[in-house]
Amino acid sequence: MPSRGARPEDGSGLVPTDNSTQHKEDLSNKIKEQKIVVDELSNLKKNRKVYRQQQNSDIFFLADRTEMLSESKNILDELRKEYQEIENSEKTKIKK
Repeated sequence: MPSRGARPEDGSGLVPTDNSTQHKEDLSNKIKEQKIVVDELSNLKKNRKVYRQQQNSDIFFLADRTEMLSESKNILDELRKEYQEIENSEKTKIKK
């Protein structure tokens, strides 16, 4: 996959806009992933089991579907809020 802009491993030629652009792209990808998680959890039948992966591990634990859905929606809202803040800060920089 071709890389866009300067690569972080070079360390040369990086300017803050590249970092914010990269961060914005990362957030956009996370938002897309989180939307899929929310959609999948929303469309599950009531009797289906949901498992949560233990952080930094290959161990899974049974979780409550409604709690996972609620948590996933909250994460999605936070990601959207952060993305919107970046958008707004870029707009104010352009206006100046």
